[in-house]
Amino acid sequence: MAYALGIALFAFAIFVSVCLHEAGHMLTAKGFGMKVIRYFAGFGPTLWSFKKGETEYGLKAIPLGGFVKIVGMTPQDDDVEPGEEDRAMWRFPVWKRTIVLSAGSITHFILGFVILWVCASFVGMPNPALADPQPAVITVQPCVVTSADLRECQSGDPASPAGTAGLQNGDKVLSVAGKSVANWDELLNTLRTVPPGATPVVVERNGAQQTITVDLAAVTRYKERTKSDGTVVATTDTEQRAALGVGLKRVIPLEVTYGPVEGFSKSIGFTGDAFVGTWEAMKKVPEKLPKLWTAVTGGERDPETPISVVGASRLGGETVEQSRWSLFLLILASLNFFVGVFNLLPLLPLDGGHIAISWFEKVRTWLYAKINRPDPGRVDYYKLMPVTYFVILVFGGFTLLTVAADIVNPITIFR
Repeated sequence: MAYALGIALFAFAIFVSVCLHEAGHMLTAKGFGMKVIRYFAGFGPTLWSFKKGETEYGLKAIPLGGFVKIVGMTPQDDDVEPGEEDRAMWRFPVWKRTIVLSAGSITHFILGFVILWVCASFVGMPNPALADPQPAVITVQPCVVTSADLRECQSGDPASPAGTAGLQNGDKVLSVAGKSVANWDELLNTLRTVPPGATPVVVERNGAQQTITVDLAAVTRYKERTKSDGTVVATTDTEQRAALGVGLKRVIPLEVTYGPVEGFSKSIGFTGDAFVGTWEAMKKVPEKLPKLWTAVTGGERDPETPISVVGASRLGGETVEQSRWSLFLLILASLNFFVGVFNLLPLLPLDGGHIAISWFEKVRTWLYAKINRPDPGRVDYYKLMPVTYFVILVFGGFTLLTVAADIVNPITIFR
């Protein structure tokens, strides 16, 4: 039930953000004196509408977005009434048109910032201390898995050496076989260097140190290598190691809050990080397309492949199911930043495409004036229709691919 509620809630939040996107266009257009004749939430048949002034507002049956109709968005629009030619959008200065066209993306950026501020101030943000080495505080596992392919404990698996020797949950390991251990990573590295068998382990318990002899188990594990980017990955080769039979007990909170004032300044930094992360993710989309196809055709889903609104809503459902509202909000903020940046790409029919054409016209007029040639006038959008249709086709195919992957092979966080 919570999972379904989370999906519905996330989908509704996306719907609201898209409607606010269109409201950004409408309000700035009205502010400059452009004529706005329609503002609707949703698509398809009209469920309800009313007219206030010169604008019709309403709700349509399919809640997959929204739209606003600004008269004369291009010179080829034929919805300009006689006597109102000066209110057609294309007749306004390019800087005003740029503000109106970018207002939707700016709305997404504001929403993303507000969501991050709410998280930082009241709900919780990932604790930056988690990036530091974690203390070697342990939880005793019920067994050790001796094979290289790790799994849950099963009948017949040897008992945890730590548990057999008397180590307890919350003990902090200080040294193994006389080698000092400062954190969890050092504990793992030390266990790779000591042989199995009876080994002295010094732990701190209730503020006092004690030495316990542990009969370390011999296990098989895959070797690891460090990639050029610094990440550590497993190889297909195996090696023998000693195992203590413990896991990491997190003593550092997963999330922290900063309060409204400090949270505001923190959110500025988080927003900058979000822009950088969004741009880096967008640059990697082409190389991720083959991996998306692999996921659709039965292969393993790369967790770094793009997701659709369907996939994002499923992740939202998981976070609500696990009562992780901070993750719910962070995913929603990330989606707003992505949509805002994506919408500014200089491609028709995106807003960024219209902005690019407006400035192209401005620069071209200036250049022609410099060489004493007549103004060539406005760009003919009809001549750009083949390019527009091609972009729509590419984006449509990409959307279908991501939706298919999110249905048949979704990315999960907790499942």
